[in-house]
Amino acid sequence: MLPTIDWQDDAVVMIDQRKLPGSEVWVRCRTANHVAKAIKTMVIRGAPAIGVAAAMGIAIGMRRSKATGTRAFATEFQKICHTMAATRPTAVNLFWAIERMKSTFAAAAHAGASVDEIRDSLEADARAIHDEDVASCRAMGRYGAALVPDGACILTHCNAGALATAGYGTALGVIRGAVEQGKRVTVMADETRPFLQGARLTAWELVRDGIDTTVITDNMSGAMMRQGLVDLVVVGADRIAANGDVANKIGTYSVAVLAKEHGMPFYVAAPISTVDLATPDGSRIPIEERNAREVTHVGTIRITPEGAKIRNPAFDVTPNALVTAIITERGVCRPPYADSLRAAVDGPRE
Repeated sequence: MLPTIDWQDDAVVMIDQRKLPGSEVWVRCRTANHVAKAIKTMVIRGAPAIGVAAAMGIAIGMRRSKATGTRAFATEFQKICHTMAATRPTAVNLFWAIERMKSTFAAAAHAGASVDEIRDSLEADARAIHDEDVASCRAMGRYGAALVPDGACILTHCNAGALATAGYGTALGVIRGAVEQGKRVTVMADETRPFLQGARLTAWELVRDGIDTTVITDNMSGAMMRQGLVDLVVVGADRIAANGDVANKIGTYSVAVLAKEHGMPFYVAAPISTVDLATPDGSRIPIEERNAREVTHVGTIRITPEGAKIRNPAFDVTPNALVTAIITERGVCRPPYADSLRAAVDGPRE
């Protein structure tokens, strides 16, 4: 399994996803600020992976804290949590992980733990978040695999694989789960402009696994569907509202509309930590606007004229009416999502 992020000795170690597939470069983050920068600049990306990185960043920040008194230690902890929260606004897993670390800190402090004991508790929980994420992806893979017919061609958008999680993947976890069950599947990977996560990352992961993969440009999806070359769509998510509206990488909404038009299933695979019951619908989800350079340049080469205005929203929202089912580690949720998602969130872990 591809190790996206791990804790090694005195550092949080992650593969630099900006360098793939050309080279495999590992970044060692030794401070909380370094981890925050890695999240912000997309050294690591994907909602579950961002959550894991934030938890580890908080833990390593407090491990390196010079504070000796509980009050000063708590003040520094809050500052680090604030820094992490400011990195990426859309991925709710980030905030879920921060809140969990806050709960861990509060529980340890309430129990009268020393500063060193609180440090140990934070590190232990960050490691647990990592391991739980891998386990949830594998569970999603098992549930989702049942929805994949033998011989199916699956269309993906962006990267919702091992690189977007602590390992194994959400949407790609469904594909891996189907393969592990002996099903013959092929994949069409949307390139996913402007950051090319599909062309660079999804294709790299799947080829590495020996899974038959074809990269297509984003504007080819409809034509492939019309020719009968696609059987179903599986994507990930960065935030799922209480009513089942799904925020995912920009372009997902267009794929969902095309899938509806061509009468094929459109599945979303995401962990429970991506479900945000506090957000009633997709109109309330904050959409991150990223640097215009991601659109104006490919590498160092400018491809747009000077003076042209640029929009670069990182995500769009797919209305729940276009979503066939949402695959979680606690089972497959179907409409009405207000009921099924609430039941999944409240339900026991596998």
